[in-house]
Amino acid sequence: MSDAQSIYGTIEGFTRGQVFLASTDDFAAARAVLAGIPFDATTSFRPGTRWGPRAIREVSEVLEEYSPYLRRELGQVPFYDAGDLDLTPGRVEAGLEQMAAAAAAIFTAGKQPFFLGGEHLVSYPLIRAAHRYYPELAVLHFDAHADLREEYLGERLSHATVMRLVAEEIGPGNLYQFGIRSGTWGEFAYGQGETNFFLDVITSPLTKLVPELGRRPLYVTIDIDIIDPAYAPGTGTPEPGGCSPGEIFKAIQLLQDANVVAFDLVEVCPAYDQSAITAILAAKILREALLAWGGKNI
Repeated sequence: MSDAQSIYGTIEGFTRGQVFLASTDDFAAARAVLAGIPFDATTSFRPGTRWGPRAIREVSEVLEEYSPYLRRELGQVPFYDAGDLDLTPGRVEAGLEQMAAAAAAIFTAGKQPFFLGGEHLVSYPLIRAAHRYYPELAVLHFDAHADLREEYLGERLSHATVMRLVAEEIGPGNLYQFGIRSGTWGEFAYGQGETNFFLDVITSPLTKLVPELGRRPLYVTIDIDIIDPAYAPGTGTPEPGGCSPGEIFKAIQLLQDANVVAFDLVEVCPAYDQSAITAILAAKILREALLAWGGKNI
């Protein structure tokens, strides 16, 4: 039995309740692990993303296990839903270290992680852990917001600074940002000068980029607010003018043969989600991600 696995068959530090559609109960047989990160301590506008992982699981039963886009079904991708990480509310730095340790445990167990946030700051410790295992890591960031501030309201650790922290961790030239349409002048200057920064576009630059990336290890992070709030209103900082859900599904299809070693989906906020349409959309994005990459790149 792996050190990352408890006698109860789950990952240490997680509480397992309702699971995502088609999750196996056999941790050992799973090649991918779904892990919820219920954290929103630095949210600046509308709080509540800590409840995102639970909401996404609860609505997943509305979906079919088969994807007509990828022509696969979840039964072909053995994955284990570990539940939600047990975090103490309000402890930002301690919580981030706990997230990094949990991600490291999943990598050490030889599994491929799929994380559900939570606010976007959770990506920083998860990417930091991935970078330890994959030194050549590149990060593909899909978001409405640049998240490149050096600090926000006097805080270095924030959902508004997360990609600046990531850039400093992996090197800004290894960060690819898609669909960005909101930020400060300074963020746009830094992004356009230092990272691979694609203003308000997704699939056209990604199509050209995929051959260049080859088999390089990739971490994909999707903030649900990249999608226009007409389709995804249930998020903490909605930004009008975004893409359609179809463009995100297309991006996943374009990357289905890439070497995606880890994935996260963040910023679903159920308190503002009329009829659970954002949670259902997030569940479908997760299904597509699992079918595109689950267990293929470990």
